[in-house]
Amino acid sequence: MGSSSPSPSPPPAPPQSSAPSRGASNASLRWQILRRALLARSASSRASDGTTNDQQKIGGTNKISRKASRGFNLIECHVVPVSQLHKSQVNSLNGNGNGNDVECQKDVYVCYKLPCGGSPELNVMYRREDSLELNDIEASNRYNIDTTGLVCCWPSEEVLAFYCINHSDMFRSKRVLELGSGYGLAGLVIAASANANEVIISDGNPQVVGYIQKNISINAETFDRTKVKSMTLHWDQEQPSEMFNSFDIIVASDCTFFKQFHRSLARVVKSLLKHSEASQAIFLSPKRGDSLNKFLEIIKEFGLRYELIENYDLTVWNLHKKYATGDNRSWPNYNEEHCYPLLVRITFGHFV
Repeated sequence: MGSSSPSPSPPPAPPQSSAPSRGASNASLRWQILRRALLARSASSRASDGTTNDQQKIGGTNKISRKASRGFNLIECHVVPVSQLHKSQVNSLNGNGNGNDVECQKDVYVCYKLPCGGSPELNVMYRREDSLELNDIEASNRYNIDTTGLVCCWPSEEVLAFYCINHSDMFRSKRVLELGSGYGLAGLVIAASANANEVIISDGNPQVVGYIQKNISINAETFDRTKVKSMTLHWDQEQPSEMFNSFDIIVASDCTFFKQFHRSLARVVKSLLKHSEASQAIFLSPKRGDSLNKFLEIIKEFGLRYELIENYDLTVWNLHKKYATGDNRSWPNYNEEHCYPLLVRITFGHFV
């Protein structure tokens, strides 16, 4: 979610007619998206394709959906029509007191009622899960970043947010960084419920960071005195010197899947986390084959200590067991390796 990735070689397109048939498969349409996004289109090729042909292809590819999310449903939430947002929230998005710019067919607003003192609410803007756009993939190719932050609010992010609510004391008066945050639910929750000194919510994708900043603006009145900022942060790029060893706590969810990012991610944690026995990084990540174990090996190579915890919250653990055994069928195809996040606690020294 938060790092750069090498540009893949463009895949060959499967055989197809000049216009997608009515019964074209989703797989075929996805190939069309990838081909259009990854191939460098010269002026001559655009001219030869013709506007009509492009429009025909877009008409088919815009209909396919992305990954449908499932989750543990730990935080009460519901979709909010833009008309129900407070005027101040709409104005904070548009900057001009005019609500017209906010209404966007590709976005949806979700209101979370946080299970903590005062039951504060957060309104979070997401991309609709049936909204896959060519420019998302083109931007990924242009900036050498991945697009996972735009896909959905991943289950691990929801669990991380829930964990942070239940352990809000650890963030009080602290400087906190969320890495690879996607839409930033966990960071927003910390800012709204934990009386942190400062929360920086980061991702490597500038499009994702745009959503983070909008979500910060929507909820500004919820953060009380906590300073909240968005930031584009690439794990494999040098960070500003003023950030070195300046964060009391770093949090991240589902950021260990891509093995090619492990070293960059470990380096970022070591360089940005305070050199203190009390400082720590909290990662929530599913095993995903040997990916998590490989990351933990890298953590040790960097001279950091870690603690791996399987059962860190009774509510999450009980739900996990019900999903895994099939007692709860609301999450079909639940797979422990890919769905249940383990908690990794990373420190410089002894655990406190």
